[in-house]
Amino acid sequence: MFQYEFMRYAFLASTFIAITCGVVGVYVVARSYAFLAHTLSEIGFAGAAFAVFIGIAPLWGMLLFTLLGAIGVGELSMHSDQKESSISAISALFIGLGVLFLAISGSNSRYATNILFGSIIGVDRQGVAQLVILSIIVLLMILLVQRSLNFDSFDHIGAAAHGIHTGFVGIVFLVAMAMSVAIGAQIVGSLLVFILLTLPSSTARYIGKTIPAMIGWSIGFALIGVWAGLYLGFITNWPVTFFIATIEVVIYLVAYMGHVIKHR
Repeated sequence: MFQYEFMRYAFLASTFIAITCGVVGVYVVARSYAFLAHTLSEIGFAGAAFAVFIGIAPLWGMLLFTLLGAIGVGELSMHSDQKESSISAISALFIGLGVLFLAISGSNSRYATNILFGSIIGVDRQGVAQLVILSIIVLLMILLVQRSLNFDSFDHIGAAAHGIHTGFVGIVFLVAMAMSVAIGAQIVGSLLVFILLTLPSSTARYIGKTIPAMIGWSIGFALIGVWAGLYLGFITNWPVTFFIATIEVVIYLVAYMGHVIKHR
């Protein structure tokens, strides 16, 4: 399998993506941002389609749209009385824009499928380098504000009472999450990138008792999903995203059932 260059690139890129999404996902779940992550993935689809329309790499369109969307939708979700309805409306708008951009760019259905569901054969040397660099940037951002982010994510009222600049921390995290959506979509696609941002970390909460432990378990589950998904996709020629999604769901259900049994 590793004799093929595209598989080596896919494994390297997916490793950094899994680590990034595993770390960021812990805070996505803690801050109840799962719905926001799903919305950003749809905004990312519109961004990728826009990039195709103007003739640049889909990654950069995703980054542009998710960064702008994270700030705008994040602010809306914090200040709107009907945040679910508002975010749903924005989500629908960007899905429509994505379809429009693909239609007027003249791209075929296969290209649209790659944007939505990812493609392991679409990651080249330059793409790997870009994903690794972006992943490192995201991890450094989290590291720089981690102490305040831990406090704000798991005890927002206490963090505000202790004078932590929760607004600044929130913006930094929204930017980190937006970048995670953009880079994660390169493997699992814009439609299902929220899987890596939510399921491994949700599973980790049933097992880890501390924040470092949850981060460790989350990274581990994300790595298992992408590595096994890439391998199974290679030997079966079935979509990698299908295997990643199935593996992460199975792991989550096992952890959930174990938690229920343990607390009966």
